[in-house]
Amino acid sequence: MDLIDLSKIPDADDRFLRFLDDLCQTLEFDHASYATLNPVSGTVQGFANYRSDWVDHYTRKALHRIDPTLHFGRKSIAPVDWGRLERTAHFHSVFNDAPQFGMSDQGLTVPVRGPYGDFGLLSVTRDCPKHEWQSLKKKVMGNLQVAAVHMHDNIMQSDLGIATLHRPALSTREREILQWVAEGKSQQDIGDILSISHRTVEVHLRSGRSKLGALTTAQAVGRAISLGLVKPG
Repeated sequence: MDLIDLSKIPDADDRFLRFLDDLCQTLEFDHASYATLNPVSGTVQGFANYRSDWVDHYTRKALHRIDPTLHFGRKSIAPVDWGRLERTAHFHSVFNDAPQFGMSDQGLTVPVRGPYGDFGLLSVTRDCPKHEWQSLKKKVMGNLQVAAVHMHDNIMQSDLGIATLHRPALSTREREILQWVAEGKSQQDIGDILSISHRTVEVHLRSGRSKLGALTTAQAVGRAISLGLVKPG
């Protein structure tokens, strides 16, 4: 399961990052993030206004794979206060180093579910005394839930959302092999061209078919072409 920063996608619309910044300023939070799960590829995708060194640390250690704020948020229909999460080994793995990057383990995740099975998670944090945190939650919860729906719906309706949320994250090798298949090459031909075994070619094809939700290689090539991942042969 990969982690994709949507703000790094070419031609990404920076209004979503500006929205997170405005949200924090208006509702008095330190940081905010939005994440969604691609139902085809399984990748976690989104935006965050966290410090870049925290993002690098989080990505390098693949913490999204164990982050309880994401996993419990996905299962919930109500906002999840991180203070109610069990302090498991996974929680500590994610948050033990967080203070070094200006990150607090005091936060809230608001799940949003759309009409087509889509869903998103808006998370906010603030480092403050607990009584201030409880008071802030009561004051802004309604506005925060509205903001979560607004963020999710706008991303899903944007060109970026349509193109990326439903765009499988194929590896370079998977795209390369599917491109050769589209040009009529056999697995043996592709293996010879790329100097890899035909068994390795099949491994990449199997992975590509899975990510594209295709039962056959022909279906995978057709879907990859329709998504613009490979060119017609």
